[in-house]
Amino acid sequence: MQLITKEMQYLYNDGTAYYFMDNETFEQIPVDVDFIGDNAKWLKENDNCLLLYADAELLGVQPPMFIEVEITETDPGFKGDTVQGGTKPATIETGAVIQVPMYLNQGETVRVDTRDGKFVARV
Repeated sequence: MQLITKEMQYLYNDGTAYYFMDNETFEQIPVDVDFIGDNAKWLKENDNCLLLYADAELLGVQPPMFIEVEITETDPGFKGDTVQGGTKPATIETGAVIQVPMYLNQGETVRVDTRDGKFVARV
């Protein structure tokens, strides 16, 4: 058995499968929604992911370690809110909910660590 890791670009989700494109052959590969599982909340169109294969069998899909996403919904920040303040929940464009500093607002872009779902920085 040979383990192979391929870098592929995430294209889109049609509701039943996520589609990835091989960056070398441009072949498109559908991956069942159930197979992606919790990683779906970190998939952003056009980002490169790592797909792990054992021979021809797909074992896993690993999203990028960091993604840059827009905050689509959160309570407004107020003047005087600082980094030392606290955090508040924010929904990002992939649908995931993360904790962000109080001063961030809807429409801002942030970097998120997909390994633990934590806010890293404002972009």
